[in-house]
Amino acid sequence: MQASLLSALLPTVGTGSAAGAKKPVILVVSFGTSFKESRDATIGGIERAIAATYPAYEVRRAFTSQIIINHIKKDGDGEIDNVEAAFKRLIKDGVKELVVQPTHIMKGEEYDELIAEAKPYESKFTSVKYGKPLLSSDADYDELIGVLTGVTASFNDGATAIAFMGHGAEHGTDATYARLAGLFKSKGIQNYYIGTVYAEPALGEVIADIAKTNVKKVVLEPLMIAAGDHANNDMAGDDDDSWKSILSAKGYSVTPVLKGLGRFPQIQAMFVRHVGEAGDR
Repeated sequence: MQASLLSALLPTVGTGSAAGAKKPVILVVSFGTSFKESRDATIGGIERAIAATYPAYEVRRAFTSQIIINHIKKDGDGEIDNVEAAFKRLIKDGVKELVVQPTHIMKGEEYDELIAEAKPYESKFTSVKYGKPLLSSDADYDELIGVLTGVTASFNDGATAIAFMGHGAEHGTDATYARLAGLFKSKGIQNYYIGTVYAEPALGEVIADIAKTNVKKVVLEPLMIAAGDHANNDMAGDDDDSWKSILSAKGYSVTPVLKGLGRFPQIQAMFVRHVGEAGDR
């Protein structure tokens, strides 16, 4: 029953059309990725889970990265709305009830820009509600830690470091990553580390912490919704400055795992719950 329901709802996940004009809409807003397999499994997985749970709604997609939107169009993989285009399409289609659900990890710069872009259009709807990003409460942090330890349990043999790569940003929300790393330690969960591409904690801090242990193997995983450019290149790439190459040069046996968070049903369920909890911005 679940599989057939998902299949029946798949066609409603997209940029939208006049056919479902009066139906209330859940607009799922993601940064996006040009990596098609990851996009379908992660962002698509979240959208399908939301569609299956809220069948009275049409689920539509928008990306915040225009570069990625252009890349996808150039590759012939379809056209995806940015936030402005998505709202204009909703208004044109006569949609009056709207839930905006971001797939961001936290309330960072991308989330703030989403809210700023959406605000001028709110008066065109009778109801606009906003779901929260993945990490928005103490319970979310605890749940994410449970998911991360669960999906990596096969690697956690006591002799392996499991390091997650987050994006990082100059926004003040980098405390999210430090908090997550601190919670692993406070819960007594050994050999789990959080680093970021652009901010703190940096890879150097992760390496310094790993060096204090006796582990010789490192598993790398993205702390990102999709395994896109950062995961494939900055984390797992062959260039000298990738995390894999840097750790390998230090003598570690490194295994990159290119699985974005969005492909895991437990993460999808968190976003489904946030849709149900949606309220004012």
